[in-house]
Amino acid sequence: MIERIDHVSLAVRDIDGASRFFTDILGAVPGASAADDRLGYSWRIFSLGDLSRFEIIAPTGRQSFLENFLKGRNGGIHHITLQTPDIAAARRFLEEKGVPYFGYAEYGDLWKELFIHPKDAFGVLVQIAEFNADDWLAPSVRMPGTGKVSVARERDGVTLTLRHPGGGTAKAFLNAGEARSLLEELDKALA
Repeated sequence: MIERIDHVSLAVRDIDGASRFFTDILGAVPGASAADDRLGYSWRIFSLGDLSRFEIIAPTGRQSFLENFLKGRNGGIHHITLQTPDIAAARRFLEEKGVPYFGYAEYGDLWKELFIHPKDAFGVLVQIAEFNADDWLAPSVRMPGTGKVSVARERDGVTLTLRHPGGGTAKAFLNAGEARSLLEELDKALA
């Protein structure tokens, strides 16, 4: 039902300050962002290192659903988002197991979601969502094309670039000996 943890969401009052901290100090790469006037908040997605992601959310007005959460504090972990390949199957599974959920919504093929309340998930607001991970990444960290692997010749070996299941890429450098050894292992596996 769950493919992976997609991101952890941090609710803050100062979204620009938090964004600067995570990009300038910790090297996060900004991705997609938007504001939702209906719910009174804005959000920004960031990638770090191996494409671990986090989201910063902030209220845009006094009617925001975040006001209660931020009451008496400047920020904190708001929720965890888990990616599913099939939100309908996830809903059926939760119903079969008697796990209550709320906030089911579909935004075309772009994003489908539901939430499990913290009282039903050991103190954590859980968002389960169906989406294409690459849609939320900055172009600079997406893998070009549709292939799963690319190989680039380097002076002393090769760099393998693999499509990361969370979107984007993971890279590995192999010296000439390691590359030949990998080829032998692949030949054995395919024989």
